[in-house]
Amino acid sequence: MIGAFRVSLSEVDRALLQRCLDQAPRAWQDFVDRFLGLVVHVANHTAQSRGLTIDMATRDDLVADVFLTLVAGDYAVLRRFRRNSSLATYLTVVSRRVIARRLTQSAAEVSASGQSSNGQAGGEGNGHHESDISRIDDREEIQQLMMRLDSTEANVVRMYHLEGKSYDEISRAVGMSLNSVGPVLSRARDKMKNGRG
Repeated sequence: MIGAFRVSLSEVDRALLQRCLDQAPRAWQDFVDRFLGLVVHVANHTAQSRGLTIDMATRDDLVADVFLTLVAGDYAVLRRFRRNSSLATYLTVVSRRVIARRLTQSAAEVSASGQSSNGQAGGEGNGHHESDISRIDDREEIQQLMMRLDSTEANVVRMYHLEGKSYDEISRAVGMSLNSVGPVLSRARDKMKNGRG
């Protein structure tokens, strides 16, 4: 009886998901239009549940991070969806995980750089070196791609993507300045992207 209440994948969402995976014209735009409100709600709710007030720019960054995560690796996150729940439920879980990581990391960076931490996450100086970063979730793929990196880059990528460490934790662990972590990650990501072929 309990199982009867499970929300299943609707035909509309099944078709939309398939169009995205097939990279049909306008499919991604339709997907974003359909689920933008949901991701915005998750961003607001996740921040609120942590006692944080986020400004609109920060919220938009968080939402963009979620959508970047969804398209990364040829829609790898969407391809992993087992279709045994509603698409909205799956996206809520993915969005919450991406946003919670980002908020945790942003808070660590704010306090590490000595800026005021008065319950605000976001703002001008907070994540400027990280706005385009989304963690890659496929551990096997990362480990293969890391073989293309030098040891420092591989270390930084492993700590950030696989261990979920903040920029501050990474800078202390590898002995590089906080401001160097973002550029090293960017350079490593470029090498890894080029290696995907």
